[in-house]
Order: sequence, then C-alpha cells, then structure tokens
Amino acid sequence: MKSSVWILTGLLALASPAYAREAPKPGPVITSEPAAQSLEMAEIIHQYEALTLDINPAAKARSEDRAPRQWPDVSQQHVENIAQRARALQQDLLALEDHTTPEWKILGHLLDDLIMQAEYDTARIPFTGDWGFHAEPFFAASNLRLRNEEEAEAWISRLNDVPRYFSQHATNMRRGVRTGWTSHADPLSTTTEQVREQVVDAPEDSALWAPFETLPEDMDAETAASLRAAGRQAVMRAVKSYEQLLTYLETDYAMNTRAEAGVGSLPGGHDYYEAAIRHHTAGAGYSPEDIHQLGRSEVARIRAEMESVIDEIGYSGTFDEFLAFLRSDPQFYANTPEDLLEKAALISKRLDAILPQYFGRLPRLTYGVEPVPASIAPGYTTGRYSGGNPEEGMSGTYLVNTYALDQRPLYELPALSAHEAVPGHHIQIALAQELDDVPYFRKNYYATAFGEGWGLYAETLAGEAGIYRTPYERFGALSYEMWRACRLVADTGMHWYGWSREEAEACFEKNSALAPLNIQTEVTRYIGWPGQATAYKIGELKILKLRDRAKTALGPDFDIRAFHDTVLGAGSLPLDALETRVDDWIARQQGSAQPDPDVTAP
Repeated sequence: MKSSVWILTGLLALASPAYAREAPKPGPVITSEPAAQSLEMAEIIHQYEALTLDINPAAKARSEDRAPRQWPDVSQQHVENIAQRARALQQDLLALEDHTTPEWKILGHLLDDLIMQAEYDTARIPFTGDWGFHAEPFFAASNLRLRNEEEAEAWISRLNDVPRYFSQHATNMRRGVRTGWTSHADPLSTTTEQVREQVVDAPEDSALWAPFETLPEDMDAETAASLRAAGRQAVMRAVKSYEQLLTYLETDYAMNTRAEAGVGSLPGGHDYYEAAIRHHTAGAGYSPEDIHQLGRSEVARIRAEMESVIDEIGYSGTFDEFLAFLRSDPQFYANTPEDLLEKAALISKRLDAILPQYFGRLPRLTYGVEPVPASIAPGYTTGRYSGGNPEEGMSGTYLVNTYALDQRPLYELPALSAHEAVPGHHIQIALAQELDDVPYFRKNYYATAFGEGWGLYAETLAGEAGIYRTPYERFGALSYEMWRACRLVADTGMHWYGWSREEAEACFEKNSALAPLNIQTEVTRYIGWPGQATAYKIGELKILKLRDRAKTALGPDFDIRAFHDTVLGAGSLPLDALETRVDDWIARQQGSAQPDPDVTAP
C-alpha cells in the first residue's frame, strides 16, 4: 500500500493511508512541457497543485525549501473550503473538449474524492484500525534527521502543534457522535492500544524524541543543549495530547461506537459505501452486488486449485485438517524476528534477479527490508511497502511484521515479498516517482485498484517466474489470492449486506491458510476502511485481462517486458485510463509490425 500526498491527511475513510514516508519536496507546480497540454489544462493543473499544497503543509514547506512546522488543518470549515475549490476546478475540467488524457481522468478522480470527503464528512472517523492521525507524528519522527538548527526548530514547532491537530480531530469525532457516524468498537480498540503506546513518563522514552538524537555532532554545544531542552518540553506537550486522546477514546467515544461492523447502518451509509467502491476501484464500474458475486466465483476457482496442490503433496486428511497442519507445524515459522527478516531479505534478492526478464525499464531507487515499528505492530498488517524519496536519497522500505511469529507463516513469505517489494509496489511506485515531463501530482497519484492490483498481479508473476519452490509456497500464494477473493465477499458482506465480523471471517477461515491473528487484524481493517479491500482483486483481474488481450492480438510478437513497461510507464492510472493506454499500445504494435522478408508477397 502506498500513501497519496494529495490527500487531506485526516480524512482516512476514502483516502489511502499516509502510513509511510512524508511528502517529498515537490518540483515546480507545473513540470510538464506546455506543448503537451492545452493552456486551459495547464491552468487547471496549476490550480489543483496549488490546492494540494494548501491541504498538505509538509508538501508546501518542502516546495519552499524549508522544513514543515505544522500538521494539516482538518477543521470542517477548511475541508469544505477545499471541496468548494475542487467543485470549481471540476466544472473547469468538464468544460474542456478533450476528456481522454491521463491528466483529465486522474484529475477527475482526485477532485471527486475531495468533494466526497466533504459531502460525507469522513473526518468524523479519522482512523482505520491500522492507521490514523495519531500515528502521523511518530512516523514523521522515524523518518526525520535534523541537519541544522532551523530543522530542529521546525520539528519543535511541529510538536507544539500536535495539541491543535489532535483537538481538531477530537472535534470531528464529537460531531460524529452527535450525528450517529462513529467507528465500530474493533478498529477503535486497535487504535486505542496504539495511542496508549505513546503515553510515556520521560521525553527520551517517546518515539517523538528520536530526531533530537540526530543533531549534528559538530553543532555548537550550547545551541544543541538549548534545542534539546526545548525539544523535551515539546515532546511532553505532545505526549499530553496522546494522554488526553486516550482518555477521550476510552470513555466518551467508546460509549458511542456503532454496533454493526458495516457502514450500511450509518445515516447515508449505503450511499457512502458506493462512493468508497467508486473511489477504490478507480473506474472499474462495479456495483457492490457485482463485487460480491465476483468474489464468490473467485473463491470457488481458487479453492479448486488449492485442492489440487494438496493432492500433489499427498496429504490424506481433509482440507480443514490440512489448514490446521499449516497453522500449527513449527517447520513453517521463524524462530526469531531476525530469522524472519533474513528470510524476507533473501527472497527479495531472488525476486530482484528475475526483474530483467520481465521489465525493460527498472527504477534507479533501491529498497531495504525492515521490521514494522514495535509500537504499532500488534494491530498492523503482516507487511507493507513504504515509498522512498529519490530526490533526498531515501530508499523504499519493505516492512515485515515480526510481532507474533507463530502467526507469520513462511510459506506465505514469497508471495508477500513479491507484492510489497518487487516486482510489486517498489517497482510500480519508484518508476512513477521517476517520471519526466508530467505534472507533479501524477508522480504521486495512487489509484488503489491500479497499485494494489499490480501488487497482486506481481504475486502471480512471481509464480510464473518459479519463485515458489515448494508445493507449500505455491499453496501459500494461492492462500494469498484466496485472501483477496474473500475480501470481495467479506467487505461487501459487512458494508452492503449487513454481515457480522464473524460471518466475514468465515470465508478466510474456511478457505485460506491465513493465521488467525492475520484474519482478525485484516477484518478489523476492512471494518474501518470500507471499500479499500475490494480493489486488489479487481485491479489484478483487469491487468490479467489486458495481458490476455495483448497476447491474443499480437501473437508471437507479444513482448512481456514491453507490456509491463506500458502498464507502469505512465504511473498510477484509473483502470479505464489503463485500458485505453494498453489498447493504444496494442494498436501501435500491430501498426509497426513488418512483413517477414523471407516470405514472397503475393
């Protein structure tokens, strides 16, 4: 998964979570060549990118070559002001004659999202279970190196702004309580534990203190001491905000959580869920009913393939007994966190080796393998990709959850690595960051169905490349695919059909080898993040359909490397824009095909 720097950070229900690196420093507001677009489109892009800087203070500060000093404004008034500007830009966009360019389709998607966030007032539930506004400060701290006095003072200012930021979110949540728009208890429970981790007695015990340990060794001693003294006060002021937030979550808010897992029980909840589906599936055109039936069909297909692998292994028990064997046998689990990380790193290097066979262009940026931070690991997903920053020399990161090792089976690790590292998210995101002659927003746009669809497609590609060396690893890859198929069933089941979480969990328990903790964590995330889980399978199936179309059209002239370069070559796209791009590529390939010189023309 990947963060989207254009999203208003506090509005998480429709947005991608900013779980990773902070916004990189933008280039000029317009980076594309004037000849590549109309003057009208250039002006719309200029206004949109100016709008994103008003949404994201960190990006705005970096655009001005200074360190950020505050968090976003998430007040209801500011959100509505942003939406009003987005509506005006939307009208300008619709007035253009050419509706076919990637810029037009992407901007339409982005502006719709900003408008929907205001219309549904999604800020009333500003956490998903594995992410939320409370996590932003300590993630910012984990990526921050203070190189001079100005940067240290900016971080102190930012810490001192935490009370204002948290207060605005609390105001939004109180409005949610008044209007009957609240979280379910399960995402709240995970969030509460994450907040509790940040309540400490001494500033040096806080994750927010870490940047002060990076002050330059050659800094004037008196200056450094003064900054650290101010830093201690600022850290403890922020910690006090976490303490106050914890009290509010445990008392007032916990008393008002919704009883049902799905958002369909909320006022306007079904309309909101349809909007969330449109956002995350990015131009795929599915209804919740379509998605539910597609999920059931995929579950049946994948289950048959899993049964075939069990027959190959020669296991004589039932399917349920085989799952119990996989979930309990020590041979399938690492003994230490270091062991799990080393295995993930080794698999990642094996994946690196296959890349030239499948890609004509690879990113310059590298990536590393690190554990999920301990403070959020218990409620965090099993793995995730954190985007790097080529301009600042910051590599990407494949995060592996080393908490509860008996819930992290090794037979799933190759598929997880292919998805989160390469040829999955790292390749897709790093290539987008290196795009030339495109507006800045296109480098950072993240269509969920495109990005997560590519990640799931990368798991299939790894299988085709022979990365899964044992039947157990192939079963693990199928189990991961089943995971995404069950998401279609479970997400729509809860949010559209009113299922309980137990009904949603049943698909994973009966059909996949996922560990119980993983199932519980994931379903909690689906409860807190409606619609997002449906994007993976829908995006993967679209890419596979386009690949089959290209193979059929081009026959022996089909080049898998050229196909992948085409899919990733324009950055993240809505699925309808991706289809247009691939179809255009197919037509160009057919038009450029030359007759065989050894064949005599009639």
